[in-house]
Amino acid sequence: MNDLKAITSQVRRDIIRMVYDAQSGHPGGSLGCTEFFTALYFEIMDRQTGFDMDGIGEDIFFLSNGHISPVWYSTLARAGYFPLEELKTFRKINSRLQGHPTTHEGLPGVRVASGSLGQGMSVAIGAALAKKLNNDDHIVFSLHGDGELDEGQNWEAIMFAAHHKVDNLIATIDWNGQQIDGPTKKVMNLDNLHAKFEAFNWHVLEMDGNEMDQVIAGLNNAKSFVGKGKPIVILMKTEMGYGIDFMKGNFEWHGVAPNDEQLKVAYAQLPVTLGDY
Repeated sequence: MNDLKAITSQVRRDIIRMVYDAQSGHPGGSLGCTEFFTALYFEIMDRQTGFDMDGIGEDIFFLSNGHISPVWYSTLARAGYFPLEELKTFRKINSRLQGHPTTHEGLPGVRVASGSLGQGMSVAIGAALAKKLNNDDHIVFSLHGDGELDEGQNWEAIMFAAHHKVDNLIATIDWNGQQIDGPTKKVMNLDNLHAKFEAFNWHVLEMDGNEMDQVIAGLNNAKSFVGKGKPIVILMKTEMGYGIDFMKGNFEWHGVAPNDEQLKVAYAQLPVTLGDY
């Protein structure tokens, strides 16, 4: 567990550095989901050595809210998918690390372009069905923003998954209550998400996404429901900007880069654990 917390701190430093260097990007949601990504790639998923697009014989992951690419890129690099030095190219021209994940440059770990919100649920369901057709008993994981649920395509997909008993899918909602224009309660109130997913016949779990032990326990608990006839969703409570005091819970950090002084303050709150890139 201490190793995972060390990785989490370093990933947060990577996020801040990438967004600062580019003076562009989305630090808030990335910081809030760092425990989730660290747990997923370093503890939970059954991963093969190397990378191929098919992902047969291993668990696979899809990021639907693609704007939080900094946390994904850092995690992938730290997990060995591509050289750590490549993080320096974030959002640069001709980089494989664009602001939203793309596939045309062949970045290991990325199987679908994302960032056009609302599409990732459909993609993840399709991949889960493909695993069933291939008699592959591995799991499809996905992550979605709570504000992203404003997109109607999600609810068509959610209904489809339950009807077709896509029970090898674990979808997680980053339930931070914030989106680009403000709190979700003001922009488009989601009301009772737990009741909504239950009404669509999903198995619904909740967890604290900023406590590593609870993330590990929550994801392992979700795995115990795989193969039991229902798709699984985890409502993951997080704080946007978690780990940096002046960013926490503030929707204005959805897509803003820190300035020189803010970078120093942020770094002071995040210990170097594995070494900066």
